[in-house]
Amino acid sequence: MTHSDVDVTVDLDALISQLSLEEKVSLLTGRDFWSTVAIERIGLRSMTLSDGPSGVRGPEWDERSPSLNLPSASALSASFDPEIAYRYGRVAASEARRKGVDVVLGPTINMHRSPLGGRHFEAFSEDPRLTAELAAFYVRGLQDAGVGATPKHYIANDYETDRFTADTQVSEKALREVYLLAFERAVVESHAWLVMSSYNSINGTTATESDLLTTPLVDEWGFDGVVVSDWTAVRSVDSAKADQHLVMPGPIGPWGDALVAAVTAGEIHESTIDEKVRRILRLAVRVGALGGEPQPVDCEDGVMFAREAAAEGMVLLENRGELPWDASSLRSVAVLGSNAEQARTQGGGSATVVPERVDPPLECLTKALPGVDVRYAVGALNQVGLAGFPAEQITNPVTGLPGARVEFLDADGVQIFAEDRLATEYVWFGGDAPIAPARTVRAAFTLTPQRDEQIELGCAVTGPARVWIDGELRIDEVIAPEGEDLGAALLSPGVAAVPVELRAGVPVEVRFAVELGERDGALAGALAFTVGGRPRQAAPEQLIAEAVRLAAEADVAVVVVGTNAKVESEGFDRDTLALPGHQDALVEAVAAVNPRTVVIVNSGSPVLMPWRDKVAASLLGWFGGQEFGHALVDVLLGAVEPGGRLPTTWPSAQEDVPVLDVTPRDGAVVYEEGIHIGYRAWLRADAAPAYWFGHGVGYTTFEIGGLSVSGALAPGGYVEAAVTVTNTGDRAGKHVVLLFAERPDSTVERPARWFVGHAVVRLAAGETTRAFITVTARDLAHWDAGWAYEPGGFTLRAGATAVDLPLSAAVRLEA
Repeated sequence: MTHSDVDVTVDLDALISQLSLEEKVSLLTGRDFWSTVAIERIGLRSMTLSDGPSGVRGPEWDERSPSLNLPSASALSASFDPEIAYRYGRVAASEARRKGVDVVLGPTINMHRSPLGGRHFEAFSEDPRLTAELAAFYVRGLQDAGVGATPKHYIANDYETDRFTADTQVSEKALREVYLLAFERAVVESHAWLVMSSYNSINGTTATESDLLTTPLVDEWGFDGVVVSDWTAVRSVDSAKADQHLVMPGPIGPWGDALVAAVTAGEIHESTIDEKVRRILRLAVRVGALGGEPQPVDCEDGVMFAREAAAEGMVLLENRGELPWDASSLRSVAVLGSNAEQARTQGGGSATVVPERVDPPLECLTKALPGVDVRYAVGALNQVGLAGFPAEQITNPVTGLPGARVEFLDADGVQIFAEDRLATEYVWFGGDAPIAPARTVRAAFTLTPQRDEQIELGCAVTGPARVWIDGELRIDEVIAPEGEDLGAALLSPGVAAVPVELRAGVPVEVRFAVELGERDGALAGALAFTVGGRPRQAAPEQLIAEAVRLAAEADVAVVVVGTNAKVESEGFDRDTLALPGHQDALVEAVAAVNPRTVVIVNSGSPVLMPWRDKVAASLLGWFGGQEFGHALVDVLLGAVEPGGRLPTTWPSAQEDVPVLDVTPRDGAVVYEEGIHIGYRAWLRADAAPAYWFGHGVGYTTFEIGGLSVSGALAPGGYVEAAVTVTNTGDRAGKHVVLLFAERPDSTVERPARWFVGHAVVRLAAGETTRAFITVTARDLAHWDAGWAYEPGGFTLRAGATAVDLPLSAAVRLEA
């Protein structure tokens, strides 16, 4: 069923007329954490919503129900390829249907305004037009398969600090030309079935009550879908007066009986409620929850796509003749860095999915190079916080099988629920576990280490916690969360840990308990804790010395550096762009002894690379999803091209970043830079970045020329820009042609240069083609109480980055 078919198949008004006011209002708040209310007598089943956007977790956060872990949104955006974005949405739709999910809560298309933004990895780009195009194709991929997409978070929610209460102060011009523009195509062209309203306020009004939900979303863009709140974002019954349609989670919320009373008292007209219900029912028709069945999804193999997409997003930042490697010429390889053995495949927070398996770079490289001496050293510790123990190392004391036993006890200490789990990291955010009535939760397992190791063993949780190790009570304390925001107990629990000596094959009995106390409110049914370990901090110089010894003896050295769950996650922003720990010192030391050092950056957003001029090659792998290790080997050995280009500018030094602030002052984050973010701000700054928007190289070379523009440009019209592209190298490859516009003599405020389109070109060695980029009059418009068109001449520039633009052509915008 397509967007245009929907209202033909079901008479929504007739169904609404059958409902009482109480029934109508009941449809506007969730049934529970992840589903909507059903009314069987009108044929309406419950709809299930699920976190994404880089995979589909489903209603349970549980390793026993694994999900495909796709590359992060920043990696997807680095592909610059709308076709990849469409396929990404299609694969996500297939996962959704496999898990019984009707609506995916994604894509996240907030802006990369500051590299310190904690959820930077989950969003697309610093440029609103690139974001808009890729988001539109992602939405189309999902919804062509009958699964609802939810562009989020509407609007100007580009930071995490105090996100529940902060007020984003931003000009109407910046809202329209940057932040709203990123959402517009997903709604206008791809007809998104939902949009998620954000936690923050905008210019003094909380997002769930903002006029922006009506104008431009409904009045101008024609949005006929459902505005669903971010979880707990609706605070009052007043929000029902706005174009806010669905409150999540439920069943407790600010509407319910209070909204019924407001309608009865005449404070809110019942027709307002009817319009909200109409939108809920329209969504139900679209996803097959009313008057039909969910569509089967015919889709490519998700695992293979995840591998391809990871490589498509990898950005080769530097390559001084080192890559790709010829495997037959390698005799020895030193693999170094904590992330080589425990790669980060995704960011933290609600975007998390639980993959069935992750093959880390070390394992993949070893398997891909049979007969090559591959040796590993950690070099520098990267882990912050606790990591759960793998299933193969833990035994359930009740079943004797791999895993752990988790028990829920009431106030009298009587067990009311138990689960046999395959992990020691747990999140309950909905599901069957009786979190709210439980007063104590316990976990128990036997840990059998695979090697001698000195670790710290403990728990990450909020509340009074105890841990017994081999029967001895080693931890007994009240642990506070790291932060005060709502949800900090889930996203940022505190840690308590004690030193433990592990011996290979020697079992260690571990028991844990946390006291919950009485709980109420929207998150009463949510709980998260980890029982796990972290390496004991050895002397950094010893770890680096061992890595240097291996690197000096090897043909090539691979150093995998990156961030961790305490650096990039929902719930908090970053305070530094530096790599955590001693990773920079590790790279410097290894590069000093092996000129063939290749660095893999395993982060979802920009980090500083002070050693970038000292290594043979550096490759940005982002959070590459579950197939990151395999895709990395594909790229290193030249089986595929590193297809990525930077969707965001990367700085040389943190103090150079022109737009950095993410911390509210006096309750507000002021977007004082206006329309000048990302490369736009860098073009006005005194300092140059390390790598501009669009940067990235492949394994072949290209030449471009002959930029031409045909046609006249008037409001509502468009022209075609054409560029000749030739692959001048000796192998097939990918090139991304970027097109920017300039108007130096403009009488209105404009960026120094702004992105207006691009073309992805794939050519065989020696092949030439003509690439075409459509430029609309709207691409040259500015906001002045409406879209305005300044007549006169504009310059179009084509090239590979925001500054590498050798071609130019003039175009006129007619009045």
